[in-house]
Amino acid sequence: MNTQPTLWASALAATGASLCCVAPLVLVSFGVGGAWLSTLPRLEPLRPVFIVFTLGLLVMAWRTLYRCPMVCAPGQACADATVLRRQRLIFWLVAAFLLLLLLAFPWYASLFY
Repeated sequence: MNTQPTLWASALAATGASLCCVAPLVLVSFGVGGAWLSTLPRLEPLRPVFIVFTLGLLVMAWRTLYRCPMVCAPGQACADATVLRRQRLIFWLVAAFLLLLLLAFPWYASLFY
């Protein structure tokens, strides 16, 4: 019941979905500039693909945590209820807080410019 690869993949997909909007803001805030920054908005047409990929991976991680039966031998870490609770907490913190904020960034990006 390892959801860590799925969460990492969904984080990368969410980063890809917001790359056209977040990357220029981050680079400019660090003092990096140049004409090549204008090429990042070319990734905007790929944004829906990255969003679908992100949400699909989040559904897979949710399914692993909540729907798949746990197969653990007594004494293993996955048999402990606190481990499962902690994994679910990390899932919701990563999914709801970080990834959905990244996915919604184009809608509130104008607040930073």
